[in-house]
Amino acid sequence: MSLLSEFRDPIRLDGKIALVTGASRGIGRAIATALAARGATVAVHYNTASTHAETLVAQLVAGGARAFALQADLSSADGARLLVERLSGALLAHDLLPQFDILVNNAGVGLRARIDAVTPEDFDRVLQVNLKSPFFLIQHALKHLKDGARIVNVSSIGTRAAYPEMSVYGPAKAGLEALTLSLAADLGARGITVNAVLPGATATDLNERASDPVASRAIAQTVALGRVGEPRDIADIVAFLASDAARWITGQAIDASGGQRL
Repeated sequence: MSLLSEFRDPIRLDGKIALVTGASRGIGRAIATALAARGATVAVHYNTASTHAETLVAQLVAGGARAFALQADLSSADGARLLVERLSGALLAHDLLPQFDILVNNAGVGLRARIDAVTPEDFDRVLQVNLKSPFFLIQHALKHLKDGARIVNVSSIGTRAAYPEMSVYGPAKAGLEALTLSLAADLGARGITVNAVLPGATATDLNERASDPVASRAIAQTVALGRVGEPRDIADIVAFLASDAARWITGQAIDASGGQRL
């Protein structure tokens, strides 16, 4: 083996199987596409956006990738368990073992509200989707994740910069980062890496301000690299962390904001 051959294509994901939650739109859609483009078989999770999910699957398959859609409501207490069960069933249906290599916890729900406007129902919903469901999804997935697997949790720069209107969302994502650190230590013996990615303002249909031409220019003034993010900016970082190139990175919260509010 030549010296150069040891360093070729470290970000390929051929033969890997990935589950991406909240993958029908926005950042999740870009993550699913980035993983598929690098050779992974991708399970595209969605809750209600079935048309978006099936369209994405059709596009990935048309491009030569292997993908399928899975529905589960992660705002439900039983959603994480059901998603893992449906993933296992789908893998068997595709003549694959019920094991996988990459879990991306991207699904989330936002809430822009200061503390005096938050109801107990708001609090429970945001914590359920952004922290409790990822926790139990990982718990249920552990027996299906291969040794050497990758877990990537999508957090937010709202954990390192003060946004008063993120009074629930920020703490929920901070909990996800604490979970990331704890699990990195816990699962390291199996060679499983666990990392978090922290997007800043990213232009998606769910982020109206970052997508608006006027508002995005104002936001760009707070970003060191001078623009708001695009979904692919985040997706390529996730794909790197899911690859063998990131085998020596674990327990990290990686800023993916272009230097927003440094």
